[in-house]
Amino acid sequence: MTGVPQQATLADDRNWAFEAVQSVSRTFALSVELLDEPMTEWVCTGYLLCRTADTIEDEPTIPMERRAELLETFDAMMAEESETDVEEFLDAVEPVTPADGGDDWIVLGQTDRIVRLWQSFPGPVQNGMRSITREMATGMADILRRHQDNDGLRLKSLDELEEYCWYVAGTVGQLFMNLQAAQADPDDPKPDPEDARAFALLLQLVNIAKDVRADWAEENNVYLPGEWLAEEGLDHEAVADPEESTTVARVVNRVVDQAADYAAGAQRYLQTVPEEDSGGLLEATALPYLLALGTIRELRERTVDAVEQPDAVKLEREEVEQLFAEADDGFTRQQVNEIAEIVRDGPYHEQ
Repeated sequence: MTGVPQQATLADDRNWAFEAVQSVSRTFALSVELLDEPMTEWVCTGYLLCRTADTIEDEPTIPMERRAELLETFDAMMAEESETDVEEFLDAVEPVTPADGGDDWIVLGQTDRIVRLWQSFPGPVQNGMRSITREMATGMADILRRHQDNDGLRLKSLDELEEYCWYVAGTVGQLFMNLQAAQADPDDPKPDPEDARAFALLLQLVNIAKDVRADWAEENNVYLPGEWLAEEGLDHEAVADPEESTTVARVVNRVVDQAADYAAGAQRYLQTVPEEDSGGLLEATALPYLLALGTIRELRERTVDAVEQPDAVKLEREEVEQLFAEADDGFTRQQVNEIAEIVRDGPYHEQ
């Protein structure tokens, strides 16, 4: 594994972490660009810890039982009084690291840099990241073990889908809440946990819907609830059958409807994010919310495309750039609500 370069300083690690986030998720990097220090450094590091777990969970070349074991090793590494260190984690990962794993695995190979940054933070920030990453890792491991007799994940029910969404996205949303709390004014409004959950489920359910074909083609995972597919006379493998695209699209539309149902709770959650002196947190959380609303709009029109073609449904670059520019100028909560209504009706850059 690559590891920390010799003589690397914490300043080097900070610069590397920001570049690493850009390499693995350009969309998340947009939110990071809206943050001020120290929130930028905290969020980059926390996200990369979560991404480490997610990279293992997603890797189709590693048997699911082995992925679960690696996630449990990662969890042990993150424990407060752990006897497992980062070198042991990297040693466990190295034999199964794919030769062409791409940027995600390059970043994972430098988990020691991520951990070094994390350990440099104040205690409350470290603890906020520890609890979230451990919940993500153990939750993912549980789901993998549940499906380890399959070649990929085949979720059975809406409850299991939302459980999965919580572990891969809700925990990241909770990370934002924990970091917000670490520097919050005692008089700031406190988010309702159910609204925070709605915010996370909105974002991840949209991802599930738009990536249905890519998830099957690239990871052999089908997240559409088996019970919903069965109601249409289908099983999970129908996702790959061109003759069933229209029928599978009806199931995808149900996922989109489920995501849209969480929009009101997500909006309430954003009403608790401070407008001032938040280090850019309102802008960084509002931007993915607005992008999700726009993607729901596009999915309503092009659901069959999402079933038939990877990456077929996404917002036009001009709309993303316009929304980012609005966020970069600064939001009030009222402005977020007004822009959300525009985005629901049509592409923002065309209004």
